[in-house]
Amino acid sequence: MTEEPGQKDSELGHPPCSMGCGHKDDKASLASSQIASFSHQPPSTPASKEVWKKGGRMFSILLAVHLALLACTLVSSGAFEKIAVHDYDVFFLLTVMMLIVIIWIIFYLAGTSRCPGAILGKDSHAGPIWLRGGLILFAIFSLVMDVFKIGYYSSFYSCLSAIKIIYPIVQAIFVVVQTYFLWVSAKDCIHVHLNVTRCGLMLTLTTNLAVWMSAVTDESVHKAHSKLKKNMTEEIFRWLLKVGMRSSSVEECNCNSQICQIFKNGYFWLYPFNIEYSLFASAMVYVMWKNVGRFIDHHSHHIQRLKFRLFRRTFFVGIMLGLIILVSGLGVLILYEVQVNSSTESSKKSQALTMYYIFNIVCLSLMSLVCIGGSVIYRFDKRDMDRHKNPTRTLDVALLMGAALGQYAISYYSIVAIVASTPRDTISALNLTYALLMIAQHTFQNVFIIEGLHRQPPKEDCKHESHQKDLYGLTFVNINAVSLRVPDTGSTLAAGAASGTEAMHASDLIRSLTAPKKMNWRRKFLREISMFLLLSNIILWIMPAFGARPQFDNDTELNFYGDSMWPAIVDICLPFGIFYRMHAVASLLEVYIMS
Repeated sequence: MTEEPGQKDSELGHPPCSMGCGHKDDKASLASSQIASFSHQPPSTPASKEVWKKGGRMFSILLAVHLALLACTLVSSGAFEKIAVHDYDVFFLLTVMMLIVIIWIIFYLAGTSRCPGAILGKDSHAGPIWLRGGLILFAIFSLVMDVFKIGYYSSFYSCLSAIKIIYPIVQAIFVVVQTYFLWVSAKDCIHVHLNVTRCGLMLTLTTNLAVWMSAVTDESVHKAHSKLKKNMTEEIFRWLLKVGMRSSSVEECNCNSQICQIFKNGYFWLYPFNIEYSLFASAMVYVMWKNVGRFIDHHSHHIQRLKFRLFRRTFFVGIMLGLIILVSGLGVLILYEVQVNSSTESSKKSQALTMYYIFNIVCLSLMSLVCIGGSVIYRFDKRDMDRHKNPTRTLDVALLMGAALGQYAISYYSIVAIVASTPRDTISALNLTYALLMIAQHTFQNVFIIEGLHRQPPKEDCKHESHQKDLYGLTFVNINAVSLRVPDTGSTLAAGAASGTEAMHASDLIRSLTAPKKMNWRRKFLREISMFLLLSNIILWIMPAFGARPQFDNDTELNFYGDSMWPAIVDICLPFGIFYRMHAVASLLEVYIMS
């Protein structure tokens, strides 16, 4: 059975032109395939090209998998003192990968994207403005981090390998080039140099993931070293001592000067932004990879220009309540860090943990109730489900579900440790409640976001715009001119209008143009819910990303699982939980705009 070409996004082969750019008119290709579908000959050519399309994708995936495994092996091995893999080996691999990606991006921007017929369509869902804006924000902080790194390593360059200074310089260039590339090309559906583009995009994605793994490992080791210094064994102490320094030069390369300490502390505080930048870029590159060779069906893939009006048609309840949670969370974070890090009294530590758990319990309870309320409102929402092909939405859903597994794992490990441990005090009860609410909140929030992403935009706006366009056929309408031309006798607007069009009075016409569109209560409540959840997720990202780690300050899990197992669990799972919060912020912003 053959399918209509307009019903499915497909890829057709393109013969090379004289300038090395594969190009062929998509209309001619679609027409030839349409003729072949009506004939009795078997469609051997499209089938073979579809097989090669999958083969080209598989080759790029295999390339990415092998590079990712190699980078993961070096990054994890470089964290251990006894393994003969040093951190400058990791820096050398990452530097080479970033240089190759920079060369390919320049080739894409200067060559591939400028070929005739290279970009036959744009994916309107890919790279929305708020996602690219967030990418630029994280890129700016990443550049500042690279400056701090250069200053830190330059403080004792005489006893370090040169690659440690070269690496942040190359990373800064990589961030600038990649950010510009994603800003101008995130929506491209490229149709030339298909396999080279697929491999280049997968190499870019793998490089971002490798930089992410290196940053997460470095930051996790640094955090664990500062939290567990009093409780670790000698072997773990030597492992955690190795943070960005060669084992043979730990004593020689001490950071004693004040400026050196400022650079060191500065770039560690900026790591969360660099981590989020790498993940944002990876997501956008993956969508570009999915769009290689894709034809956009404009009948089903209609462009939606949704306007972002933050303070319009809202009760301000969600914004105000979210701001209260955000400001309160910042205060709790500051007090928590001061009491835990500067005080050696156990009572101060218990007070800080109690304050932290109570705030999170209140915040997670409100968020869970709000998500349940939003899901109930969706039951009464009359908007249809959007079932069109959308790689961006598919990736968003997969990342939400996958990243939530990290926090699920930490919560379940905590629940087992608390239930099996004795004695049970107030801190343990609060910790148990916190772990259970974390699981519930992630589940309810995922249901709310995923259902919101699959809803179509409100029909009122679409009908209003199409009604105006069909009736007047004008970009700008002068209300006074219309009122003068159209008498109040009920005549139609145009004699050439289609038969069956109902007559409209001029007064009704003017009211339809000037009257503000009403927003029903369901849409208003959905916007309030989305804004409250957005601000709440921001503070829940800030707290663990900038130092609040009760997993290390509370001794229950540490004593139950041991000094080696529990830090490994937290260091592996917590980065996914932190990423979940920031990705939820981006998804909730889209739900807010679509509501």
